[in-house]
Parts: sequence; structure tokens; C-alpha cells
Amino acid sequence: MPHAERGMVVGLFGGSFNPPHQGHALVADIALRRLGLDQLWWMVTPGNPLKSHSNLAPLSQRLAWSEKVAANPRIKVTAFEKTLGGSYTAKTLARVKALNPHVHFIWIMGADNLKSFDKWQNWQGIACTFPIAVIDRPGATLSYLSSKMAQRFGFARLDEDDAGVLWRKRAPAWTFIHGPRSTLSSTALRAAGAK
Repeated sequence: MPHAERGMVVGLFGGSFNPPHQGHALVADIALRRLGLDQLWWMVTPGNPLKSHSNLAPLSQRLAWSEKVAANPRIKVTAFEKTLGGSYTAKTLARVKALNPHVHFIWIMGADNLKSFDKWQNWQGIACTFPIAVIDRPGATLSYLSSKMAQRFGFARLDEDDAGVLWRKRAPAWTFIHGPRSTLSSTALRAAGAK
């Protein structure tokens, strides 16, 4: 797990990154700028429990690819989740919080993940653990409003103009951040590579 000093504001950006691409780098850059992060932990997961692992590149390869894509020195590429013995985000976030009680964390996710967020293990618990920043992704700009997350936690949504103070809010708290979007996707890149 990367080191963070007491009082730091740290973004947690998890995913399979199979492979990582400039769209992921764009989300990380937007998060760093708009949320006022001191660091962003780019968390390469062992694998998404909701997805097939048949085309999943080895963790070491995805970690190496991510280090090449994440060029900002404030981004810390890590695969510490593997040492925790699982791949459920709720468990990982609870452990991160327990080990770093004096750090201000924000969970960062692409808007495309909101469609299936309610299928994640203990998704409501995740929303009540850390504030969440949802970064716009192509095709997800309007659909996020109909997501179960937006409906369940609509009362806790901050205007994106207040994204810089999201870290001060007690969860549940979240914001949707618009901005430049990349059409790149890991699925399309794998399909192109297979051809």
C-alpha cells in the first residue's frame, strides 16, 4: 500500500486495467485537478468478480502497463489488493480506512460503472465508507441519473463546482464531474489486439 501522510487527500482509482489506456489516464488527471488530490492510488485489481477472467492479462503485466500510462508523479500505481486476499472493493476500502485513519480518501469511478454498481458486493456500504467522485465517460452522461446509486443517494450529491471540497464531506457524499471524455475502452483494445 502506498504511503500517505496524515491529512493528505488521496483518490482511490481501482480497476482491472486490462489493458490500461489514455482514457484511464484522463480520468486520473481530471480527478487530480478537480478534487484537489495530493495523491491518486491507481489500484490494479486481481480481477473483477463480475467479469470473466478468461482474457485477463497477468497482474504483473497489467501493473507494468499501468505504470507506463500513469505518468504523473502524484499517481501511485499499486496492486496491494492482492495481498489482502480478495477482490471485493468493499473489503478493500474497509481495510484501507482501517490502516490509514488520518487520510482523507475519495473513491473514484467512471460513470460507466454506475450501471452495475448496485451489483457490487455491499455497494451501499462502499457509498457510506468514502465520498465518491464519478467521472463522466462516453455514453454514460445521462444514464447515471437513472442508476440505483443516483436514486438511492440523490440526497448526498454535491454540485460538481464543489468537487474540491468533497474530501471534507462525511460519506455518503458524491459528485458527478463532467469534462473531456475518451472513447477508448479496454474491451475494444482487447478485441483489436485479438485481431
